[in-house]
Amino acid sequence: MERPYARVTITEKAERSLRAGHPWVYGEEITAQQGSYKNGDIVDVFTKKDRWLGAGFVNDNSKIRVRVISRNTNDRFDEAFFRRRVRHAIDHRRTVMGADFCSCRLIFGEADQFPGFTVDKFEDILVTEVLSYGIDVRKDLLYRLLVEELAAVGVKIRAIYERNEAGLRDKEGLPKYKGFVKMDGLLGDADGHVLITENGIRYDVDYINGQKTGFFLDQKYNRLAAARLAPGKRVLDCFTHSGAFALNAAKAGAAHVTAVDISKDAIAQTERNAKLNDLQGNMSFLCADVFDLLTKMAEEKRCEYDYIILDPPAFTKSDATVKNAYRGYKEINLKAMKLLPRGGYLATCSCSHFMPDKLFVEMLKEAAADANVSLRQVEARQQGPDHPILWGVPETDYLKFYIFQVF
Repeated sequence: MERPYARVTITEKAERSLRAGHPWVYGEEITAQQGSYKNGDIVDVFTKKDRWLGAGFVNDNSKIRVRVISRNTNDRFDEAFFRRRVRHAIDHRRTVMGADFCSCRLIFGEADQFPGFTVDKFEDILVTEVLSYGIDVRKDLLYRLLVEELAAVGVKIRAIYERNEAGLRDKEGLPKYKGFVKMDGLLGDADGHVLITENGIRYDVDYINGQKTGFFLDQKYNRLAAARLAPGKRVLDCFTHSGAFALNAAKAGAAHVTAVDISKDAIAQTERNAKLNDLQGNMSFLCADVFDLLTKMAEEKRCEYDYIILDPPAFTKSDATVKNAYRGYKEINLKAMKLLPRGGYLATCSCSHFMPDKLFVEMLKEAAADANVSLRQVEARQQGPDHPILWGVPETDYLKFYIFQVF
C-alpha cells in the first residue's frame, strides 16, 4: 500500500542511531527527499537501501529535522492514534505512581513518544510546555484528548496553562508565550496558584511565575529518601527553590533546617509552604548565594550542620559548558564535604543530562580526594517513575542523586 507521506533518506550513521532506539534525525543526516511537506507534517524515513525505518514530525527550522514518533507501518496518525498515546501515558502514571497520581508528570516528551511535549498535572491543573513544531500544530487536539481521557478515569481538569517560554522554541521557529488554554469547560483565567500534597506535605504551587512548570516533581521520592536521615540532624538545604527538601527534613524530625536560595521569591515561597504545614518552628530561611555562603563558612571554619543537601539548578544546558559545570559542581560539593563533621551526611544531585552519571561520579571522587574525606554511599537514585527513562534516548536519563556519609 502506497503511503501518503513525503519521504527522506538518511545516512548509515543516522540509521544506526534510529535502530538503536533514538528518535532524532539531524538535518545533515538527510541525503535525499521526495515529495512536498509543510513544517510539522509527518514524513517517512528510509535507509539508503530503501528500507522504511519510521515516521515522524519534520521541521526545516530545526537542527533536529525529523522526530520519529512511530516505527509501525500500520499506524495512521489520526485522532485515534493520538488518543491511544495519551491514554497509554495516563495509564502508565496511574500504575507507577498509585496514590501519587494526583500530582505527577503525565507526559515526558520522547519517553512517551510525544517529542518536545511536557505535561505536569497539579491536582486539577495541567501545565504544559511544547518544544517541537509537530506537537505545536496538534496541541489543541492533544489538550482535548488529555481532558477527555482524564475525565474517563475520574479526573476533571479545571484549567490548562501553557509555559511556552523556553529559548528552544526559537530554534523550532515557534513564538514564545504563556497563558491559559481557551477550551469549553475550562477556566480561561485564574490566580495561578494550586495547592498540592506530596509526601504528606502541602505546597502552594505558582504555575504562572514559578520556575519551569512551577514545581519540580522529579525529586518526589528522593526527598523521602533524604528525609529518612534527617531526624535529630541540623540540616542545611541549599538551592531550596520552594523548600521541598527542607520541608521533608523538617517533617521527618530534623532538629533544625536552614533553607537557602539566592531568589527572594523562592525564600518567600518556602516560608509560605512552611507555615502551610506548621513547620516554621524548627526552620530558618536565608536569601543568599550558596557559593558565597559555603565559601564564607569554609573560611571561618564554622559549620553548625551535620547534614547538607545540594540540589542546584542545571549548571550546563549544552556540551559546550560541561567543563564549567564540572567546576561548579565540584566547588559546592568540595566545600560541603570540608564543612561536614566526621560522620555527617551529604545529599547531592545534578539535573543536567549533559553531565552524565559517570562524569558526576568522577567529580565527586575528585572532590572527596581534595577534601581528604571518604564517602560511604547510602543511596544512589534517579528521577521518579513518572519521568521514565527510555533506553536508547540518553536525554531522558538526566537526574543523578546520591546520599553519602562523609568521614
